[in-house]
Amino acid sequence: FVKTKIKIMKKICHLTLVMFAMLFGSTAMAQTQKGNLMVGGDLTNFGFNFQKGSTKFDFNLTPKLGYFIKDDLALGGYVNFGLSTAKGAGSTVDYGIGAFGRYFINDKNVKKLEFSKRARFFVEANAGFAGTNPASGASTNGLNLGAGPGLAYFITPNVALEALVKYDLIVGFGNSVTSNQLGFNLGFQIYLPTAKVKQIIREEQR
Repeated sequence: FVKTKIKIMKKICHLTLVMFAMLFGSTAMAQTQKGNLMVGGDLTNFGFNFQKGSTKFDFNLTPKLGYFIKDDLALGGYVNFGLSTAKGAGSTVDYGIGAFGRYFINDKNVKKLEFSKRARFFVEANAGFAGTNPASGASTNGLNLGAGPGLAYFITPNVALEALVKYDLIVGFGNSVTSNQLGFNLGFQIYLPTAKVKQIIREEQR
């Protein structure tokens, strides 16, 4: 039992060291090249408001997983969950699930606008099923379409902080047939080559 436990601990340490080497290594790699994975999410409207006479909580999280089918073009899936509560006003629940596509712009005129070699502009679009359901007022559930521009800033060769401005439209059923909003999302993504991920998995299965 002790030997097995030591062996498991060694594997965990090895995996951790390899991941740190990939994420924080000094050698830059083509983050958006064909075959890479993109893992992360958007985090918006997260916080508390303890104003006298009212208590408010806002939270919205959108995990994403994408695969680069060609250089600079990734396709993947996402889920979304949002919750907003306020004392005396009930809760608003937002949800969504669907597919997204992201294209990192390589046009020379656009690249002139990038303020740093670590920065990359992109555009992202999504389609899926979503809903917004407040405790009182208009609710909408149905087809969700969204699109907008974004900026990724690579704090390491494989980890990027991101900002995304996106217009979202929901068309369906509920108290209101349509719902639309313009949102500003902040988040992060980790870019990993699938070949390296597969190698790690094979090593840990031995």
